[in-house]
Amino acid sequence: MPSRNAVKVTDRHSWQGLIGASRYPSGKQCLWLLLGVLAVIGAAFGQSYEGKKILYINSYHVGYEGSDPITQGIEAVLKKYPIELKIIYMDTKRNPSEDFSRAAALKAKAAIEEFRPDVVIASDDNASKYLIMPYYKEAELPFVFCGVNWDASVYGFPYKNVTGMIEVALVSEIFRHLKKYAKGNRIGFIAGDTLSERKNLEYYIKRFDIEFSKIYFAKTFEEWKQSYLKLQDEVDMAMMTSHVGIVDWNDREARDFAENHVKIPIGTEHRWSIPFALVGVAKDFEEMGTWSAYAALKILDGVAPSKIPITANKKGQLLFNARMAEKLGIDTVPPLAELVR
Repeated sequence: MPSRNAVKVTDRHSWQGLIGASRYPSGKQCLWLLLGVLAVIGAAFGQSYEGKKILYINSYHVGYEGSDPITQGIEAVLKKYPIELKIIYMDTKRNPSEDFSRAAALKAKAAIEEFRPDVVIASDDNASKYLIMPYYKEAELPFVFCGVNWDASVYGFPYKNVTGMIEVALVSEIFRHLKKYAKGNRIGFIAGDTLSERKNLEYYIKRFDIEFSKIYFAKTFEEWKQSYLKLQDEVDMAMMTSHVGIVDWNDREARDFAENHVKIPIGTEHRWSIPFALVGVAKDFEEMGTWSAYAALKILDGVAPSKIPITANKKGQLLFNARMAEKLGIDTVPPLAELVR
């Protein structure tokens, strides 16, 4: 429960209360006074950001569809202000080993010490696990995280210097649609073998009380294909989370393979996985970047991170794969779904 002094991060600034509470004279005096107030406000906030620096640490890599929109959201907000933004990538999705992640965190720490930012934005679990938790717990440097799956308390959050937006999937909605097309109740799970996907599975079970009959994590493309094949005969429906992190992955080959062998309805929480599934409820990752950038600005305005409540993403889009539907003999499209071919 937020404290009475908690700050809600929504739009940048609202001056309605300030201006509406004043009694202005009429005519030209009103106009000049209003312009004067706005000029002072604009000058004050413009000057407050001069020389300010924000470092954005992306746990993954350029080209990853789960974090590129976060970057775009951050850049779209911060480009409006005289703030120096620096972005670094840990590349831990393509290199998921513990040793690589720890080394990447040390490089990020060195970048922080060299750049000396006023605020750090960090996306996804690995930055929180390997960088913020071991090196910046209760430190003076403020952090805003986003993309941490399901639960930030596993990293001890919140700290006095940390706030953020956790990433949740609309799992109940996905399964509501899957069950319409499934011939039974047995459920399977398939994903790349990464920290985030193992955490996803944990919270699917914990939060939604789902009993998976079969669970597969794949490190290679061949392992994924064999697991996908097995699921068609072992369960009545399946959830497929991200394949990113699987070595030698091939999108076109995966789509052809899935379409040629699919027998059961498959759901996903990611837009980039819908070519291999029937239905999905895709998260709006840009929402996370936008929120994080506004939270960073609030901190630059002097608001303590502890006064900005940790929140969760809220936006999603129902997706329906018409090609998969045809393979499965399904001819009904869910209302309001975005049709994907």
